[in-house]
Amino acid sequence: MRAWADLRGGTVPQWSHDALLGAAVAGALALVISLGRDGYRTPDAPAYLCAIAFGALMLVRRRAPHTMLVATVLGTFGYYTLDYPPIGVAVPLVAALFATADAGSAWWAGVAGALVFAVSLAFRIHEGESAAYLIGYEGVANAALIMTAIALGYAVRSRRDRLAQQAEIMGLLAEQSARQAESRIQEERTSLSRDLHDTVGHAMSVISLQAGVAVEAVGRDDEAARLAIGHIADTSRQSLRDVRSMVRLLRGEEEADPARVLSLAAVPDLIRTARDVGIDTRCELRAGPGRLPPQLDATAYRVVQEALTNVICHARATRAEVAIDIDDGLLRVTIRDNGTVAGGAPAGGGRGHGLAGMRERVRLLGGTLTAGPDAGSGFRVEARIPIEVSE
Repeated sequence: MRAWADLRGGTVPQWSHDALLGAAVAGALALVISLGRDGYRTPDAPAYLCAIAFGALMLVRRRAPHTMLVATVLGTFGYYTLDYPPIGVAVPLVAALFATADAGSAWWAGVAGALVFAVSLAFRIHEGESAAYLIGYEGVANAALIMTAIALGYAVRSRRDRLAQQAEIMGLLAEQSARQAESRIQEERTSLSRDLHDTVGHAMSVISLQAGVAVEAVGRDDEAARLAIGHIADTSRQSLRDVRSMVRLLRGEEEADPARVLSLAAVPDLIRTARDVGIDTRCELRAGPGRLPPQLDATAYRVVQEALTNVICHARATRAEVAIDIDDGLLRVTIRDNGTVAGGAPAGGGRGHGLAGMRERVRLLGGTLTAGPDAGSGFRVEARIPIEVSE
């Protein structure tokens, strides 16, 4: 059934190749035997059975090439001991030598060919035939035929190995390409998760705090409640716009809008948000956003946004400072607060994926980010990123 399926699929099974080769060997030897010269034993059934046996050995050339070669050599010697008409030295061996070299045993084929050639030459010289004729004419032809068979088998083997290596290389390249594509997808997912965390996390923190202010102010300070609810509405609308824009970009429905590119130019809005929730926030922006590469500009903005979000959510701070400047080829972004938790332990760093996201953003640009207790009190986040300042 498998052979029939191979034939229907347009491929020829290997056993059919071996059967054809065996039939060709048996037919050629039978023809040579039937044309035998006088003076030798008349060909009979055993002689033709020898020809068939030589051909049948081709059926095992892939599974047992060494056994096939040894059997062919011994069969050749046995045939000549029965005094049947000569079939030549190379004729029964050609297919066996080719098959052995094709199986990857060229040395076996070379040794067997040399052995049969030497024994045959010595035997015929012993029978009285001219050594000059045998060596100079027939010997050269037989030797050339033997070497050609071995060389052809070795060449076929080498070509098959080369094709297998090329297929393996192509498979490895395809696997590497798939891994790279998967890695790029994973990087994009990580980048998207960072953006969502920064955008949505900051907005939700502000909304939560403003909602608390509004709850406390209702019935006692309606103006404060109204302002808090207004901040909630503004923050939620901006957050929804950012998320929708991000979704449209992911779907390929729009091009990036330069006006919406994150930049240190938007840091005053972050400062204003922190002040609105009651944190006295000051900013020293000594690095002009227009002088920074876009990716660096956006990363610096995200560091300030995440750090201030942590101050708002976790620090219990009343004061925060933001300093951004360029010093000796480095962009330095520093955020300090005076927040503490119970027991006086600094808490400005917050928890979750915020600090890890900031560190990853900075690391991708060749920079470093440190976060920990400040020298005095509170918490300090500082990013140092190498830059090339635009003129």
